[in-house]
Amino acid sequence: MNKNKEELLHKEPKELMFKLCIPAIIGMVVIGLYSFMDGVFAGQLIGKNAMGAVAVAYPITFLNSAIATLIGIGSSSILSRAIGKNDQETVNKIMGNLLCLVLIFSTIIMVIGIVFAKELLLLTGAEGEILELAVRYLRIIFIGSIFVNFAKSANMVMRGEGIMKKAMLFMTIGAVLNIILDPILITVFGEYGIEGAATATIISQVIQAVITMVYFIRKSKNVRFHKIQIEKTLLPEIFSVGLSAMMMQLMSMIQQTLMYRMAAKYGGNNQLILMGATLRIQALSFIPLWGMSQGLQPVVGTNYGAKLFPRVKKCMNIFILGATILACVFWIPIELFPQKVLSLMITDVEIVNEGITNFRIMYSLFPALGTFIMGVTFFQSIGSAKNAGLLVLLRQVILFVPAIIVFPSIVGISAVWFVSPLIDGIVFIILVYLILKEYKKMDTVNLSEAI
Repeated sequence: MNKNKEELLHKEPKELMFKLCIPAIIGMVVIGLYSFMDGVFAGQLIGKNAMGAVAVAYPITFLNSAIATLIGIGSSSILSRAIGKNDQETVNKIMGNLLCLVLIFSTIIMVIGIVFAKELLLLTGAEGEILELAVRYLRIIFIGSIFVNFAKSANMVMRGEGIMKKAMLFMTIGAVLNIILDPILITVFGEYGIEGAATATIISQVIQAVITMVYFIRKSKNVRFHKIQIEKTLLPEIFSVGLSAMMMQLMSMIQQTLMYRMAAKYGGNNQLILMGATLRIQALSFIPLWGMSQGLQPVVGTNYGAKLFPRVKKCMNIFILGATILACVFWIPIELFPQKVLSLMITDVEIVNEGITNFRIMYSLFPALGTFIMGVTFFQSIGSAKNAGLLVLLRQVILFVPAIIVFPSIVGISAVWFVSPLIDGIVFIILVYLILKEYKKMDTVNLSEAI
């Protein structure tokens, strides 16, 4: 039994949480800094319209994130359970299959993104200078689709194996490069500063992808490239498990696109800019929770594969508590100091003051998202794609879409801001029910085996 597997199966859950989650959280925050810092530098060095442009472009980039997540989460879930079962044959198929899928899907997304950038951005309600800048930014971002999707999905495989520190290091290298290059290229490009911001991101992602590739070719001991080919036996499970994670990305794209569109429709450009700043800040504060879920995934997957169900439950409960505390770390200062937080993205004091109340409303149930993301990851990790997919659909489509369309037409702009926390509260109740139901099923299996 290798050291990583032994720790996943036997280490004290609290110690395991800190060991796996701290690197994963740092790594995911680093990923979030790519787009967040583009927005900050664009807003501070170019202007509020540039910040708005980067903001409305962000949900469209979820097309890339969706592909990376589909392949990465699906592959890492298979890997964790294969390690738990000592199935080396399956482990050896992971990376070659991953590379083929990334090349195929990323090429399709790259072409769609470049050709239809303007049409996609029009869905957000962007117009005028914001639209023009966003098109210029987005087309460059999509040029790097293959590199960003390989770097992200392969990094998820590293985390699925429990190699958190190296995964964090690789992401940190890319993010630090982006932070360094952003202000330099924005300044050097002058009137084409928005292209400079996008180019900085692409260069950073290419370098991260190359470093990741070298690791799996030369350094990795357990998960390496063998045959570079599509493995048909892996595809059903990759698509089944990864689909809910992919849906979360695509539904986030739909969700944010609708929020931008409704903000522009009922509140004009100022509300669009405020929504852009709010969603960028929310994305950055949500990412540590996603990072924590990456720490949970190998723990649940490996222990579930080994049929250690009481340990699965114990670890899950500890991770939920930790995620809730982590969410509060962001929630408390945002609720107490909204003006200072918004000012990171927007230099116009009048626009900031206009958005304080709605900013607080949007964040009102943020602590519940800790349980939500742990719950979705839990169901992904045990192969319960149905429950994971249901939760994502409820939160981001089935309940959200009708609410965001209907409520603002009745109440006005304030409804655009309170719909999200309202839906989060409803989904939280459903999630708790599904988790407790799964726990009961595990107890039944344990009892039958004992008999």
